[in-house]
Amino acid sequence: MTSVKVYHYDAFSKEPGKGNPAGVVLNGDELTEEQMQETASQVGFNETAFPVRSEVADVGIRFFTPGHEMNLCGHATMATVYALKTKGLLGEKTALTIETRAGILPVKLHSTAENEITITMNQAAPKFEAFHGSKKHLAHSMGIEEEDIHDNLPILYGSTGTWTLLIPINNLEAFHRMNPNNKDFPAILKEMPTSSVHPFCIETYNAEADMHARHFSSPYSGTLEDAVTGTASGVMGAYYAEYIRKDKKDVMKLVVEQGKEIGKDGRVGVRISRSNASYDVQVRGNAVFVEDFDIMLEN
Repeated sequence: MTSVKVYHYDAFSKEPGKGNPAGVVLNGDELTEEQMQETASQVGFNETAFPVRSEVADVGIRFFTPGHEMNLCGHATMATVYALKTKGLLGEKTALTIETRAGILPVKLHSTAENEITITMNQAAPKFEAFHGSKKHLAHSMGIEEEDIHDNLPILYGSTGTWTLLIPINNLEAFHRMNPNNKDFPAILKEMPTSSVHPFCIETYNAEADMHARHFSSPYSGTLEDAVTGTASGVMGAYYAEYIRKDKKDVMKLVVEQGKEIGKDGRVGVRISRSNASYDVQVRGNAVFVEDFDIMLEN
């Protein structure tokens, strides 16, 4: 048997038990891909991250759900960089690059007067693709009605590293009725059957927030709901800039709230800036250590 040490962090929160849990395994280079997948399956979080050596960046990070490997994960990146920094593995670095399957991305660390660490990560350029499926079936797969989906905004697949289906919802009340049947998603999402589902609205609980969301996992991931999502928040910010914002400022900052319905309230800062015909997307957040534990793998 092989013992693997897993460090549990909650990302996009300063309070343990809130935000989005992620596992971080610091000795990723000592594990095979199969062992990484088995570790993530046993941990059971939406993502477990494995920092590894990189020939082209300061560090590589591989991300695994309980079901498969992901190209990029925002909250697990926050957790990993926070772990590396607080354990002294980044030295005095306040800027670094990470190699992911979504590309090489810059990350910056900021220390506050209260000795807290805030992390800013760049994401890949946003991409959007049309959804041609049944709006009615999509609504019912989330446990709501077709009338709860906004009439004048498009339903689109979006990605800044990981594809999700962005669904504009009329108001907050509908989010309390949501009860997703994740197994139904692939048949409805014919263009991208492995995509996750990300309903959102511009009505919020917190006056400081600009958008509210939930994030329902692809059934292939082995999880049901992601509490607070970094990559989905990033592409949702690009959606806001392209389809909701009336003015066309060069830089826009948003606060996304997520997780309230499942008792995991978290906040993601999103910065969108114009870049020729596209946008540069950054997400900002923090993390907090919760505990460590061991996973046993068969050799």
